[in-house]
Amino acid sequence: MGFLDDAKKTAEAVGEKIKDTWDDATDRISDKSDEVQAEAEVKKAEADVKRAEAERDSVHRRNDFREDLRD
Repeated sequence: MGFLDDAKKTAEAVGEKIKDTWDDATDRISDKSDEVQAEAEVKKAEADVKRAEAERDSVHRRNDFREDLRD
């Protein structure tokens, strides 16, 4: 029975190690996914800022042009 008990304990240890490795891998994948999503949000925000700045500059140019026409 000693051999079977040792084999059972070894199998349980291997199973636990596999489970831990699987959990670590899924955590890493989740972390990477969160990182990619955050980076996408930053890029979108940067694009929104550039778009808003371009709109602001356009309004300034349009207002300056109108002011020159009034003079």
